[in-house]
Amino acid sequence: MLALRLARGAHPLVLLRRLLVAAASAGTGFLLLAALGHAAAHPATATDALVRLLWCAVPVAATTQLAVSAARTDPASRPQRGMSAAGLGPVRLTLIAATSTAVSCVLGSFFALLVFLALRGDLGGATATGSATELLGAGSPLPLAGALILLAVVPLMAAAATAVVLRPRKDARAGRRGVRAATGTGDPLTAMDTNSTRSSVPAALPWGITLTAAGLALEVYVSRGSADADTLLPLPERLIGSPPGVLAGWALSALGLVLAGPGLTQLSGRLLAAGRPGAVRLLAGRVLQEESRRIGRPLGVLCAVASGTYAAAMVYDAAPTRPLGPLTGLGAALVLACVTASALTAALEARWARTHTTAALRRLGTPRSLLHRASALRILALLLVLGPLTWAIAELAALPLLH
Repeated sequence: MLALRLARGAHPLVLLRRLLVAAASAGTGFLLLAALGHAAAHPATATDALVRLLWCAVPVAATTQLAVSAARTDPASRPQRGMSAAGLGPVRLTLIAATSTAVSCVLGSFFALLVFLALRGDLGGATATGSATELLGAGSPLPLAGALILLAVVPLMAAAATAVVLRPRKDARAGRRGVRAATGTGDPLTAMDTNSTRSSVPAALPWGITLTAAGLALEVYVSRGSADADTLLPLPERLIGSPPGVLAGWALSALGLVLAGPGLTQLSGRLLAAGRPGAVRLLAGRVLQEESRRIGRPLGVLCAVASGTYAAAMVYDAAPTRPLGPLTGLGAALVLACVTASALTAALEARWARTHTTAALRRLGTPRSLLHRASALRILALLLVLGPLTWAIAELAALPLLH
């Protein structure tokens, strides 16, 4: 009940993020129900049904990431002064955040169930025909227990991930208090310089580069000797003839990009602050280094999804006889929307985290135009570093499938 009251009185931007989580949950729930309906209508093709269900794990993971990102930026999940005395300590706030996430996902899943049943013609409307019969399994009984279990996957995973990510950490709270004290009483640039020099390049960067290279090498090795792109298409519409090694190579490359995201972001900040930078370059570079661990992982996920989407589009162009199915298009659009919203939410969280630093800079007389130029320079640096890298990995991933 408290979670519902907090949701009702939340800021419109917070409500918008929760609405996005509900919409993502609805899209993922619809894909899960479509896989179940197809399996119920075609009991002889159990392998095809299992493959369709396994591909739904990608939208489930993207929706979970979006839900966690939205919960991290929710003001109701942050400890406030006097809330512990009212019985709302860190543990209780974590439970409230997990409950709010679960409620948003349940609403989206319920809406997906209504739309799915309406399209199948199970709600007393017109009987479904054509593609709805093939894709949604219209005309065959839908197992209610299986549908409810699948619809509960997204709310349970999102709530559990939110509880794990937002669980109280004594060391993290002490570190944040130390950073705020440093930025509030001293020179903010000096404070950021101290933190950035202490934090070296993340240890996951070499692992990310290694996994990306291993994934590309595995894909080249598996696809060697086969010139028929029609049998190598690793997309949900025609997965039966796809070599498992190709999918494993894509997965390794994507995981490598995700792991390398924080390190690449920090290296972008170091390049900006290299040499004898001016005030704008110095501020932009040090902020990127300070926020690399917060925004690097969502940016890595975004780069991995963009790389996979670009490579898949190239493979589809090489095999024009395979049209992009509506469920595949829905899944791709859902994943792209979720990872993009997660990256933007992480950027908002980073902006909130440096509020004290920005206030200290304003007290020192820093003009707003300089802060805006520094923000634009950070975005430009990330585009120049991550954009070509994402394009190159996508080209290398798709190249073996085109020959």
